[in-house]
Amino acid sequence: MELHPYKDSWTADDPHANFKEEVALYSVVDPLPTLENLSKDTGIPVPALIRYILVKYTASGSDTVLAMTPYALRQMQAHIDKAETDNTPEARLAAYEALRQMINWLAIGPK
Repeated sequence: MELHPYKDSWTADDPHANFKEEVALYSVVDPLPTLENLSKDTGIPVPALIRYILVKYTASGSDTVLAMTPYALRQMQAHIDKAETDNTPEARLAAYEALRQMINWLAIGPK
């Protein structure tokens, strides 16, 4: 399997803009050297590690809702803080939209 970085552009009103930006940022780094080292250290084949990571990640939406990791919570709080600081209906709507997208992503999880 070849893992290519995600390079694309999207409009500001794209409902998946936040996620696309994250994918573009994180996919620049090649994960294979780390996985190969982990494979050597643990004896677990790289394809099994990739499968584990993918399943763990896709199942993490529900886990995050339960645990509310500090990172997810900080992101949500930052949207609220910005809306409160700007103190405009537009800023509150933007915060609502950002929170809506985050919650929808967290809710996707395994079906």
